[in-house]
Amino acid sequence: MKKIEAIIRKTKFDEVKEALNKAGIEFFSFWEVRGIGKAHEERIYRGVAYDTSTIERILISIYCREKFLKPTI
Repeated sequence: MKKIEAIIRKTKFDEVKEALNKAGIEFFSFWEVRGIGKAHEERIYRGVAYDTSTIERILISIYCREKFLKPTI
């Protein structure tokens, strides 16, 4: 068994989920996480722009057998 962890953009979650299903991975865990980096997201709420220093992402954690390792990566 191997553990694979990946941090992805929220917008790419559906694409990653479909690709994992095609690779034979039927179950994985995910969490919404925040990080700090060079990229900044700007949010607009009621016409006012807010600059946030944290970036929202999704952390995916997968445990798979050796035979599924290459297709999963």
